[in-house]
Amino acid sequence: MNTTLLLQAAAPQGGNFTFIIMMVAIFAIMWLFMIRPQQKKQKEIRKFQNSLTEGTSVVLGGGIYGTVKRVDLTTGKIEVEIARGVVINVDKSYVFADINATQMNTQAK
Repeated sequence: MNTTLLLQAAAPQGGNFTFIIMMVAIFAIMWLFMIRPQQKKQKEIRKFQNSLTEGTSVVLGGGIYGTVKRVDLTTGKIEVEIARGVVINVDKSYVFADINATQMNTQAK
Protein backbone atom coordinates (compact mmCIF):
# COMPACT_ATOMS: atom_id res chain seq x y z
CA MET A 1 0.00 0.00 0.00
CA ASN A 2 2.87 2.39 0.69
CA THR A 3 4.34 1.81 -2.75
CA THR A 4 1.07 2.87 -4.41
CA LEU A 5 1.05 6.17 -2.54
CA LEU A 6 4.69 6.81 -3.41
CA LEU A 7 4.06 6.15 -7.11
CA GLN A 8 1.11 8.53 -7.13
CA ALA A 9 3.10 11.25 -5.37
CA ALA A 10 6.01 10.89 -7.78
CA ALA A 11 3.85 11.00 -10.94
CA PRO A 12 4.72 13.98 -13.15
CA GLN A 13 2.13 16.72 -13.36
CA GLY A 14 1.62 18.33 -16.78
CA GLY A 15 -1.23 20.62 -15.74
CA ASN A 16 0.80 23.83 -15.66
CA PHE A 17 1.85 23.65 -19.30
CA THR A 18 -1.67 22.93 -20.57
CA PHE A 19 -3.03 25.76 -18.41
CA ILE A 20 -0.62 28.23 -20.04
CA ILE A 21 -1.57 27.01 -23.52
CA MET A 22 -5.28 27.39 -22.71
CA MET A 23 -4.78 30.95 -21.38
CA VAL A 24 -2.86 31.95 -24.52
CA ALA A 25 -5.58 30.43 -26.71
CA ILE A 26 -8.35 32.29 -24.84
CA PHE A 27 -6.47 35.59 -25.13
CA ALA A 28 -5.88 35.02 -28.86
CA ILE A 29 -9.57 34.31 -29.44
CA MET A 30 -10.62 37.40 -27.47
CA TRP A 31 -8.19 39.56 -29.42
CA LEU A 32 -9.36 38.16 -32.73
CA PHE A 33 -13.09 38.54 -32.13
CA MET A 34 -13.35 41.52 -29.76
CA ILE A 35 -10.34 43.81 -29.60
CA ARG A 36 -9.23 43.81 -33.25
CA PRO A 37 -12.64 44.76 -34.77
CA GLN A 38 -13.05 47.55 -32.22
CA GLN A 39 -9.61 48.94 -33.08
CA LYS A 40 -10.52 48.90 -36.79
CA LYS A 41 -13.78 50.76 -36.08
CA GLN A 42 -11.95 53.40 -34.01
CA LYS A 43 -9.40 53.84 -36.79
CA GLU A 44 -12.21 54.46 -39.32
CA ILE A 45 -13.84 57.02 -37.02
CA ARG A 46 -10.52 58.87 -36.51
CA LYS A 47 -9.94 58.88 -40.28
CA PHE A 48 -13.43 60.34 -40.81
CA GLN A 49 -12.89 62.99 -38.11
CA ASN A 50 -9.63 64.09 -39.71
CA SER A 51 -11.23 64.36 -43.16
CA LEU A 52 -14.17 66.58 -42.15
CA THR A 53 -14.97 69.39 -44.55
CA GLU A 54 -17.49 72.21 -44.62
CA GLY A 55 -20.97 71.17 -45.67
CA THR A 56 -20.73 67.58 -44.42
CA SER A 57 -23.87 66.34 -42.65
CA VAL A 58 -22.83 64.66 -39.41
CA VAL A 59 -24.12 63.00 -36.26
CA LEU A 60 -22.60 64.22 -32.99
CA GLY A 61 -21.92 62.19 -29.86
CA GLY A 62 -25.20 63.12 -28.19
CA GLY A 63 -27.26 62.11 -31.21
CA ILE A 64 -27.51 65.64 -32.58
CA TYR A 65 -27.70 65.93 -36.36
CA GLY A 66 -26.14 68.90 -38.08
CA THR A 67 -24.03 70.32 -40.88
CA VAL A 68 -20.38 71.30 -40.53
CA LYS A 69 -19.96 75.05 -41.11
CA ARG A 70 -16.32 75.57 -40.20
CA VAL A 71 -13.39 73.37 -39.21
CA ASP A 72 -10.58 74.79 -37.07
CA LEU A 73 -7.64 72.40 -37.28
CA THR A 74 -5.45 74.33 -34.83
CA THR A 75 -7.84 73.97 -31.89
CA GLY A 76 -9.64 70.81 -33.05
CA LYS A 77 -13.04 72.47 -32.84
CA ILE A 78 -15.84 72.38 -35.38
CA GLU A 79 -18.79 74.71 -35.84
CA VAL A 80 -21.93 72.69 -36.54
CA GLU A 81 -25.26 74.16 -37.59
CA ILE A 82 -28.00 72.13 -35.89
CA ALA A 83 -30.92 74.34 -36.98
CA ARG A 84 -31.30 77.32 -39.24
CA GLY A 85 -29.20 80.05 -37.61
CA VAL A 86 -28.16 77.89 -34.61
CA VAL A 87 -24.44 77.12 -34.68
CA ILE A 88 -22.63 75.27 -31.89
CA ASN A 89 -18.94 74.67 -31.29
CA VAL A 90 -18.04 71.01 -30.86
CA ASP A 91 -14.77 69.20 -30.29
CA LYS A 92 -13.75 67.16 -33.33
CA SER A 93 -13.69 63.94 -31.31
CA TYR A 94 -17.49 64.13 -30.76
CA VAL A 95 -18.31 63.81 -34.47
CA PHE A 96 -19.00 60.15 -35.21
CA ALA A 97 -20.76 59.58 -38.52
CA ASP A 98 -21.58 61.02 -41.92
CA ILE A 99 -25.36 61.08 -42.33
CA ASN A 100 -25.26 60.53 -46.09
CA ALA A 101 -22.95 57.52 -45.81
CA THR A 102 -25.05 55.86 -43.10
CA GLN A 103 -28.26 56.40 -45.08
CA MET A 104 -26.70 54.89 -48.19
CA ASN A 105 -25.52 51.86 -46.16
CA THR A 106 -29.00 51.23 -44.76
CA GLN A 107 -30.63 51.59 -48.19
CA ALA A 108 -28.14 49.16 -49.76
CA LYS A 109 -29.08 46.44 -47.26
